[in-house]
Amino acid sequence: SPAADDDDDDLDLFGDETEEDKKAAEEREAAKKSAKKKESGKSSVLMDVKPWDDETDMKQLEEAVRSVEMPGLLWGASKLVAVGYGIKKLQIMLTIVDDLVSVDTLIEEYLTVEPRNEYIQSCDIVAFNKI
Repeated sequence: SPAADDDDDDLDLFGDETEEDKKAAEEREAAKKSAKKKESGKSSVLMDVKPWDDETDMKQLEEAVRSVEMPGLLWGASKLVAVGYGIKKLQIMLTIVDDLVSVDTLIEEYLTVEPRNEYIQSCDIVAFNKI
């Protein structure tokens, strides 16, 4: 019947993509990539926070660090690591939203300035991973 022949014309057995199909596929890929970029703008950071000396109260140092609150900043697990000569450093994890938090700004404008610099001598980034 002629109606059955029309159906065969619509079905492409060899899978040749039309220009429209290619454009639609490219647009979908671009949309996926832009969505991924927006979603995955987070980083996991491992930071060493060093005290002035062995007499620095590490509990207060950690409280001073964790007292920093910024949109897009989430403090994680921490531990004290022996450096030597009785000095311990605070090693702390943090997760940041890249567009909202700059680690350099966090260190320079929040952690190593008064009043926190009473406890904190310096901060080093040990690891920095995109999530």
